[in-house]
Amino acid sequence: MKKSAGLLMYRFRENVLQVLLGHMGGPFWAKKDDGAWSIPKGEYGDDEDAREAAKREFYEETGFMPRGDFRELAPAKRPRGKHIRIWAFEGNCDPTKLISNTFKLQWPPHSGKTAVFPELNKAKWLPVTVAQRKIVKSQRVFLDALCEMVGNDQVVENGGTTLE
Repeated sequence: MKKSAGLLMYRFRENVLQVLLGHMGGPFWAKKDDGAWSIPKGEYGDDEDAREAAKREFYEETGFMPRGDFRELAPAKRPRGKHIRIWAFEGNCDPTKLISNTFKLQWPPHSGKTAVFPELNKAKWLPVTVAQRKIVKSQRVFLDALCEMVGNDQVVENGGTTLE
């Protein structure tokens, strides 16, 4: 069974709950927006502590060192069976300073050529109400859990604009 762990950074700006999401890199996601954003996360092995793996993955995919009080949200299982564990923490960073690790992919397909792509090609602070539309469908459950954790009365709609 594959396992994945990650960190969901959040903050409040003008009473609006915002989350830091990354846009997935590579040619498949290049022209997609809604449903193409993700919580920084990655796979880990049986010999690795899930929360430590989440911190490592966050750093590798964003270049930001996570610090704070990490609170685990309810785990989820993806349709193909992968188990995902996410911890939320309050923090702040400048998403324009994103530094992501990379992966190799044969591109174009069947060309025999290999291209290198960032795992995340950009990051943004998004109001949680906007993030619900932008995030990969299987990760929406974590946004719901975050809203519950901070108190749903803390989630304020801001007209759908991104605050940065």
